[in-house]
Amino acid sequence: MIVIRSIDFTSPARARFSENYKFKITFECMSPLEDDVEWKLIFVASPDHLELDQELDDCLVGPIPVGINSFEFDASPPDPTRIPDEDILGVAAIILTGSYRDQEFVRVGYYQNTEYDNEEMKENPPPGRPRYERLVRDLADKPRVTRFNIRWDANTTNAPTTIVVQNQQPAPPFNNNAPLPGAPLPREYSGQPPSMAYSSAPTTNSNSMTIG
Repeated sequence: MIVIRSIDFTSPARARFSENYKFKITFECMSPLEDDVEWKLIFVASPDHLELDQELDDCLVGPIPVGINSFEFDASPPDPTRIPDEDILGVAAIILTGSYRDQEFVRVGYYQNTEYDNEEMKENPPPGRPRYERLVRDLADKPRVTRFNIRWDANTTNAPTTIVVQNQQPAPPFNNNAPLPGAPLPREYSGQPPSMAYSSAPTTNSNSMTIG
């Protein structure tokens, strides 16, 4: 069983759109696991269009000893040419997922706001294709976490995952009408019925979030 202790971004919250996402995941393994744990980072350009999702990177972590473990995740940015021009600017999301034996046990979603790097282009975006080299991204400081009960190994008992997520530097406010990244949309259940999944919104504490 995995208990995630923290997720810390080592890349800045505000960065060029073309820069990699870098973060450190610290977790505790409560009992021996027979297989590796798979982690993925997904870019969601539009929550209503699954075909626009981009898997930025994935990695297998294992064998995992009992105790505190950590690793660094370095993922490539999304390919802007695969994003419709009308969706390149504004709110999107990145979602980190953790899976064991093809069962997703956690996902952490962050809003991402994409804009031009100067006020003139923000107010009057250039016509035609977006100027990708002038794009910057801002990641929101409060993530959305959804956790799932899964079947681990035969010698372990099923229990909820406990998460403490470290927030990043403050980012500009986003459109409150946009779906919250990581919210339990039907396509996010990885085959599990909705009754087995539950989510928790961020607390009002701006420095950390604990989910019991």
